[in-house]
Parts: sequence; structure tokens; C-alpha cells
Amino acid sequence: MKPSRSGQHQLRIVGGRHRGRRLPVIDQPGLRPTADRVRETLFNWVAPTIAGARCLDLFAGSGALGLEACSRGAGEVVLIERAAAAARQLQVNVRTLGEQSVEVIRADALDWLATTPPRPFDLIFLDPPFAEDLLAPALTRLVEDGWVAPGGRLYVERGRQEGLPEAPPGWVLLRDKCAGQVRYGLLAEDVE
Repeated sequence: MKPSRSGQHQLRIVGGRHRGRRLPVIDQPGLRPTADRVRETLFNWVAPTIAGARCLDLFAGSGALGLEACSRGAGEVVLIERAAAAARQLQVNVRTLGEQSVEVIRADALDWLATTPPRPFDLIFLDPPFAEDLLAPALTRLVEDGWVAPGGRLYVERGRQEGLPEAPPGWVLLRDKCAGQVRYGLLAEDVE
């Protein structure tokens, strides 16, 4: 996240129809948009399946992952963000991009999963605040409650020191990589 000349932090869309667009991001403790090079790698991994995909960005923050998916042709993107200011900025950025297929929901991610009837998503982004222990409970709920469509993928991101969590039963880690202080990976159901 780089400040612009005005001092405001910005997010750059890396690829797709909004490639190169810069969007404002609020400065808030714990908010760290997924780095450009990490997003580039992730979307290279999922390139064959992103067109028309239903995507869920469960801990949206800046919206970097969900907005990148939208730019690259996802059919539907749902952004869940608990912080009011961040959710408002996401709504502004979605309007700026003129995207009708992106929905911003202000809610706590785990509470939303517990109280919303599950609907299957093709690609789910899990990049919770590193200081909070949210990744494992979110993975469990998503897999056990039917939030992942057949053939769907789960993207996970965590601090390099913590490493990635164990894959849920019946799931495997397809890809993983490190960049700076971040470890990230892509999970899929084990079809063997």
C-alpha cells in the first residue's frame, strides 16, 4: 500500500479490465492489502477458472483480492468487512469502478458465515488480520457448512512466521509460496 502524492494510501489493480487503476485505501491499524506480486501469482494460479467465477473475499479490508478478481472477469464478488470506515471505502471504490457484480457487506466474517444460509463460491479469499486467530475457524466453517462449490478453491494468507494452517480433512494444499513477511497458498478438495 503506497501513499499517493496527497499522502493518501492507494491500491493498484494489477490486471484485467481495470489494470493500473489506483483506488484510495483508508489508513487503519492491521489493514495491509495483499501485495501486487502476491496477487499476480495468485491470479496466475487461478487464471483458467476466474472468468465468470463466484468469489467471496471474507476479510476484505482494502478489497485488493476481490476487486482484482472482478477486474479479471469474475462473475460475482462478495466483500465482507467488519470495520465501518473500510466498508464505506469499499463501497466508494466499487462505485468508482462502475461494477454492478460486486456486493459489499459490513459484517464480522465469522458471524456472517454462522447466520447466513450457505451459498457455494468458486473461489474464496481468506486473508484475515494476522494478529487474530481467524483463519482456522473460517476454514472449518466454509468447508463444513457447504460454502465451497464443487471444484472450488480456497486462498489462504498468513504471516510467514505462523505458516499456513493444516488443510481441512479431505483438502490439500495445491500451491504455496512466500513473499516478504507473507506465506500464501491455494487449497482444493482432494479428489483422489
